Amino acid sequence: MRITARLRSESRIPLLQAVKTSVAVALGWILSQALLQTELPIFAAIAALLVVQPNINQTLGRAVERSLGVIGGVLIAYAVGIAFGESSWIVLAAIIFCIMLAWALRLAPSSASQIPISAMLVLSLGASTPEYARDRIIETIIGAAAALVVNALIVPPVLLSPAHDAVVRLGREVADTLDRIVDALRFPQQAGQIEEMMIKARLLRPMLEKAEKAIKQAEESLTLNPRHGVHRRLLDVDEEFYNRLTALVTRTIGMTRALRDHYDHSLHLEPTVLAITVELSRAAHDLRLLAEHVDHPGQTPVNPVVEPPALTEPLVIFTPHPQHWILIGSLMEDLRRVREEIKGE
Repeated sequence: MRITARLRSESRIPLLQAVKTSVAVALGWILSQALLQTELPIFAAIAALLVVQPNINQTLGRAVERSLGVIGGVLIAYAVGIAFGESSWIVLAAIIFCIMLAWALRLAPSSASQIPISAMLVLSLGASTPEYARDRIIETIIGAAAALVVNALIVPPVLLSPAHDAVVRLGREVADTLDRIVDALRFPQQAGQIEEMMIKARLLRPMLEKAEKAIKQAEESLTLNPRHGVHRRLLDVDEEFYNRLTALVTRTIGMTRALRDHYDHSLHLEPTVLAITVELSRAAHDLRLLAEHVDHPGQTPVNPVVEPPALTEPLVIFTPHPQHWILIGSLMEDLRRVREEIKGE
């Protein structure tokens, strides 16, 4: 079972990706045969096979790396073949030389592996003429170009939904965290409840990282994508909301930590604390409203419970108990910044 688990992944690559790769290999093979009159255009097939990536931006980068790696490997193999011949030891020495050269030049992994592979194939096939080296380079470029064209024509995937869902989910979870702080300030809590609240607040960090990663993947999927203009505005809305949430996550976790560190069962008796809970409830309400607008841009919110934004009222600060003034001061400052982020100020 262990060997099988290492050989198989938990999920298949998308069928569209497999189809694009197959079409690119076939196209590169046919074009190379037609243009170069070669019977087995192996270099074109390998190039197309390795260059096709989930999006055009990655495909272009891989095409450049692949082509440069092949050019380097073919030139080295040609020079070695002319100078030393084509014995097995010469092939081995050329491979080792290419590996060390790639290491010395700090090449990317794909280029670093491509140079020795190309040199090995050229030397092992036993051809060291200028025409052969030239044809192998052209063959590789044909395969890479075929992969790029196919990836552009066969509907490149746009990965907006994962980014959008992650950002909206994060916004609603931040609002829920604010509500948990409100409950902890209004009603006496047990130590276990406070720790549970802190654990849930810390989970905002992984959610933030997941949203960041999803946004980067969405941006990559739009780069050089023919459908870039149609979807860019939607991604801009998600990015703007994500930028607000980055600061809100920090503030919300800080408020939760301050409450955990300075919690007292008499906090709910403080008039200023009760006023802060009202403002926190309004902040959570407005954050949910903002998330709803981001989730349905330009549309009427599907959730009829969502009301207009709550207005912030000036707080009257009463002299707190000496044990509470640090917490109250910390909550006041974080609350101010939370409101600024929600309003976009």
